[in-house]
Amino acid sequence: MTEAYVLVNCSLGKEEHILDHLRNIPSVSLSNGVFGAYDIIAKIETNNPEDLKDILTNKIRKLEFVRSTLVLMVIDEQNQ
Repeated sequence: MTEAYVLVNCSLGKEEHILDHLRNIPSVSLSNGVFGAYDIIAKIETNNPEDLKDILTNKIRKLEFVRSTLVLMVIDEQNQ
């Protein structure tokens, strides 16, 4: 399994809009608003890295009001 955490920066006041879209993506197992340098954190779980890339590129980064993302891939050998 491929897992990653995605930090999302979005336009001011559009957090709920983006959270609604993220929660409708089946591979997104967690999505929350956060305080700090980023506005949203999401956890993505896929069967392979290619699916992860597709979700990031075509379903998250292309969402209206997403300004930037930072992807943190989980190291399988250190995953509990």
